[in-house]
Amino acid sequence: MSTSAVNSMPTTPATAANMGSDLKPPGSASANVKPCCVCKDEKAARDECMLFSNSDDAQKECQGMVEKYRSCMAGYGFKLP
Repeated sequence: MSTSAVNSMPTTPATAANMGSDLKPPGSASANVKPCCVCKDEKAARDECMLFSNSDDAQKECQGMVEKYRSCMAGYGFKLP
């Protein structure tokens, strides 16, 4: 590995505390909430629909619940793909 490749590596090692930092909103809002701690009911409903769907296309059947979860997370400043 060249010295330029070593110097271009991030100085902060990846840890559990900073792995989702790119998903957090900037500013004080990111310090107050964690993605795992918000929208729990919407997430549970989405997961239950996806896991226990009898449809051939669970993604299509559960699209409304997925959108509800995404909009809930967006309300806390989190951007989901």
